Amino acid sequence: MRVDGTPMRTIWPVAGRRVGIIDQTRLPHEFVTLELTTMEAAAHAIRAMLVRGAPLIGATAAYGVALAVTADPSDAALARAIEVLGATRPTAINLRWALDRARRRLAELPPGERADAAWALAAEVADEDVGINAAIGRHGLELVKRARKGDKPVNILTHCNAGWLATVDIGTATAPIYAAHDAGIPVHVWVDETRPRNQGAGLTAWELGRHGVPHTVIVDNVGGHLMQHGMVDLCIVGTDRTTASGDVANKIGTYLKALAAHDNGVPFYVALPSPTIDWTLDDGVKEIPIEQRDGGEVSLVPGRLADGTIASVRVTPEGSPVANYGFDVTPARLVTGLITERGVASASREGLLGLFPEKRGA
Repeated sequence: MRVDGTPMRTIWPVAGRRVGIIDQTRLPHEFVTLELTTMEAAAHAIRAMLVRGAPLIGATAAYGVALAVTADPSDAALARAIEVLGATRPTAINLRWALDRARRRLAELPPGERADAAWALAAEVADEDVGINAAIGRHGLELVKRARKGDKPVNILTHCNAGWLATVDIGTATAPIYAAHDAGIPVHVWVDETRPRNQGAGLTAWELGRHGVPHTVIVDNVGGHLMQHGMVDLCIVGTDRTTASGDVANKIGTYLKALAAHDNGVPFYVALPSPTIDWTLDDGVKEIPIEQRDGGEVSLVPGRLADGTIASVRVTPEGSPVANYGFDVTPARLVTGLITERGVASASREGLLGLFPEKRGA
């Protein structure tokens, strides 16, 4: 994607075996890039959400392993890197997928060969993500075309940020949107603010605006009203983990949007890169671990003051306890379809296995 006319990815290698990232905690008010020089810095970037979104978390973890084995290629250092990085975010399955892949690739190599192999693997993970997202865009474009009514723009509601900033490039839920926009199909995006961290208002709106996609930011509770009044043609969201049976874990509030869509006959699609499928789980509500984050994300809201100062303000009474669940699970019965890099599947085990037959018996 482009930032002020310059093509960029969200993560990239830097000369001297360092890693560049965008500090997403500074958006939308400041565009700041950082360099990661240690595995611990990569772990902090994931944990503190300088980088976020399941695909980007996986890519960052792969680069984190590369940083670790560059500093110390021993078995102990490799094991510690995988342990530390693996503990940063429990819900996103891409994290475990990338680390398992790194373990398999590097453990069988002599220590002297690990650094080069790890950097090659990280680049491979990043490039694969870009290809997957482009394919999701192509398949999802057909759904956008199908939802078009005459010459009117297709109104698409999304939740959180499953865009370019959540991946290495292009995005998952936004991939069909960008594909449609670039093909000249008029689209308009309803952007949920996505409390408590406001990834919709702060990130999705930022990237859509820089790509020139028409959009409107709404508070999280408006979606049902818009659907009741025929102002949403389809919903497309992302996912951090999806079970083999089609249950979808995504940013908190996704389940409520799916219920509203189901009640109003609005198609509800999930953009699903295959690395986010957890083939070991069936019941997402019971089996997917739901991250609980710092209550300060709810009680404090960051923003830009009239004088340009970036500050956080408290919106809850001092001493009021806060529960901050990061994700919820949308049951497969509420999902119209799963948009993958291989096509669109029904939200079911057979639907997914129809596209990924090599996973039978997994």
